[in-house]
Order: sequence, then structure tokens, then C-alpha cells
Amino acid sequence: MDQKGTGDFTTIQEAVNSAKSYPAKRITIFIKDGTYYEKVKVHAWNTQISFIGESREKTILTYDDYFGKINLGRNSTFYTPTLLVDGNDFFAKNITIKNTSGPVGQAVAVSVNANRVQFSNCSFLGNQDTLYTSGEGNKNYFKDCYIEGTTDFIFGDATALFENCTIHSKSDSYATAASTQSGIAYGYVFKNCKLTADEKVTKAYLGRPWRPFAKTVYISCEIGKHILPEGWSAWSKSDTTTSCFYAEYKCTGEGYQPQKRVSWSYQLKDAEAKKYTIENILDSDIPNATKKWYLKTN
Repeated sequence: MDQKGTGDFTTIQEAVNSAKSYPAKRITIFIKDGTYYEKVKVHAWNTQISFIGESREKTILTYDDYFGKINLGRNSTFYTPTLLVDGNDFFAKNITIKNTSGPVGQAVAVSVNANRVQFSNCSFLGNQDTLYTSGEGNKNYFKDCYIEGTTDFIFGDATALFENCTIHSKSDSYATAASTQSGIAYGYVFKNCKLTADEKVTKAYLGRPWRPFAKTVYISCEIGKHILPEGWSAWSKSDTTTSCFYAEYKCTGEGYQPQKRVSWSYQLKDAEAKKYTIENILDSDIPNATKKWYLKTN
């Protein structure tokens, strides 16, 4: 597809709407370079869809909804995404997705409410609440991606593995706000990621618990000096410190100060860290479901 009219469609949503529901085989939508100003929804029946951009830098999906603009009550945040993915087995590669509303409060760039969803070599640009991953039991994989924001810019209750990603803080605030459900083995796991920040940022946190059983773990990550020595915040919810699980393992960088972390966080032991394999984190818990889905490349 191409907004200039040289493809089958001129908008991404047109291409999605024309796709067969619950297809037997994967449907690939190739998106040529261009800036696509539209809100896009991949519906629940749009399973096995792939978005393949021509280039990460020049294939751009953008919109500018935010909490106050939507004005639909206390849950307005969840109506703001530029891209909403409800269809299982979605795959995206070489695309930049933006919410360009600016520092005006909650404004989601990408909302994922689906299982076995993978983003590879993509950028997520926004401020507060840039990336929302939701759905109890859902599993998502972000590989070689760039994610930026201000407050709680990666948040939600899905299990998500972030591998070789850059997590960039634009303000003195919180990088993550997991809301992992009780009994779920893995929440947010960051492996071999790099935590960076704007020059003005000097007092940021690795995360805070949106709900009591939040789980967030950083493994072999390079943590910038913008992360405070205490590392984690309880979000004025002292009861969560006994139920959440926040941990690190063999990280590096000026912001990695394990001896100064809050007392209720953890430094994983070698035997514990070995459990954080991609198979353990992302393989489906559903009998006969697709295994190794995260090995997809297109």
C-alpha cells in the first residue's frame, strides 16, 4: 500500500478492513515510506496480520489523540492509541508509530490487547503512556525497538519481553508501570536493553507498580545515570512492596547501583536468572497453541 496511490490502498486502515477475517494463512500488508496520519485498529478478527514497513525511519503512522481531547470520562486513556491491536498473532517490522499530542497527559501511541504479538525494529514515540500492553495471559515480544516517553510510558498487565531495545526517558519520572495479575509467572522482562534519557533527566525510576502484583525485571541491561540509586518507586502504595516483584541481574552502567536499591527489590541469583529464557517467558500456556511464535521474521 502507498498513500501516493501506487499500491492497492492509500490508508493502512483500508488495507486492514479489506483483509479476510480469521485467515488460514498470514496476510502481509507492505507499507511504503510516507507519513500516515490516521488511527488504525487491527480488529479481533484480523488475526495473523503483518505490517511490514519500507523503512523504520520513513514509514510513519501518527495521530494526536490524548485524554483531554477524547473526554470520555476516567478511562479516556484507552481511547487514545494511534495503533490499537486486538487481533492475535500480529507482527510489525520497520515502522515508527507516534502519538504527537505532546506533554498533555495520557496519550497512547500503541495499545496491544492481543496474544502472540511481535514488534521488530520499530519505534514508539510519545510522552505519557506511550505503549500499553494489556490482557491477562497475553504475551508480547519487542525486539530491536526504540521506546520513548515521560511517565509510565510502558504500562499494562500482559507478559512482555523487551530484547535489545532502547528505553528512553524524556522526563524525571517512571519508565514502567506494570499491572501484572496475581499468579502470572512473568510481567515485564527487559534483556540486553539500553536505558537512556534526555540530558535534563536526572531523577528517573525503573518502574512503579500500577497494581499490587506488578512484575518487572531487568537482565544484562545498560542503565544510564538518569536512574536514581533507589531504582524503584512504590507509587505511594506501601502495601504493594510485599506483593510486587522488581528485580535486576548483572546490569551495567552508572545507573546500576544494586547496593542502594530499595529494600523490597531483588538482585537475582544465577539459578533464578536462568529461568528467564525466551521459551519460559513467551511460550503459550494454552495446550496445542503455537510454540516458538516469537521466531517469526516477517
